Amino acid sequence: MRAVYAETVNPENPLAGLVVGERPEPIAPDGWTRVAVKAASLNHHDLWTLRGVGITEDRLPMILGCDAAGIDESTGDEVVVHAVINAEGWVGDETLDPGRSLLSERHQGSLAEYVVVPKHNVVPKPAELSFAEAACLSTAWLTAYRMLFVNSELRPGQTVLVQGATGGVASACISMARAAGLRVFATARTEAKQRTALELGAHESFPSGARLPERVDAVLETVGEATWAHSLRSLKPGGRVVISGSTSGSNPPADLSRVFFLQLQVIGSTMGTKAELVDLIGFLRATGLRPHIDRVIALEDASDGLAAMSRGDLIGKIVLAV
Repeated sequence: MRAVYAETVNPENPLAGLVVGERPEPIAPDGWTRVAVKAASLNHHDLWTLRGVGITEDRLPMILGCDAAGIDESTGDEVVVHAVINAEGWVGDETLDPGRSLLSERHQGSLAEYVVVPKHNVVPKPAELSFAEAACLSTAWLTAYRMLFVNSELRPGQTVLVQGATGGVASACISMARAAGLRVFATARTEAKQRTALELGAHESFPSGARLPERVDAVLETVGEATWAHSLRSLKPGGRVVISGSTSGSNPPADLSRVFFLQLQVIGSTMGTKAELVDLIGFLRATGLRPHIDRVIALEDASDGLAAMSRGDLIGKIVLAV
């Protein structure tokens, strides 16, 4: 089968180890099912894998990809794949399992014609969503959903700042926050991306690091090192930063005096549960909101898509049509 995979890892030049080629078709073991992939989306996780983060050389070659939508071959149903693979016997919040992994870490990923996952890891795809839209949900949009509706403690009418407005998670945060009745501020590096943030649903957008007209109740943070100091400065006393990524680096200045003096809270957020994925799909159906897709490209053009994502040259999600 055709697949996009990491043959080697290279921290400095991640795309050097990328291959689009033939891999053996997977066979589903007992308790698992095979999904014929119709669409899969790219995530920064794919670039981290190519850099050797979260994977060791002995697991290579590794098919990339966490997200997929397709046909469950055991039932014939259209499904969305949940990317969190739990240790056998785990019960409870899937994201808290110390033995958990994501697709493409220990198990072959979704950027291929077929992917195998535990039967528990598929949910029905509603007819209202295209395969391309559904393929955006289980990583970026689910991460954004958990940040907003599980970990931020925001209520309609409150104010939220979204840093780095046009990435996959951030753009989802903006759109869902607006649909949920929050007042949304966003930052972006260029005027064009600031305008795009407004189109995605932000009430106001600003250059990165700009002083806001007022402090906010919460900041949704995926950028990390480059925006961290601004995130803390932007919070009201008692406010919280919810962080799910650090695309600019993971060693920000701590500014601990501000954290304890203003009683700020720093909340980590990772992916989301299968139940939250079902709720996210329900939210999209109820509101009519849909993922913003920057482009749909062929599986063979995955390198171009990953390069664009690495440059930040995208708005929302890049989807591979399989």
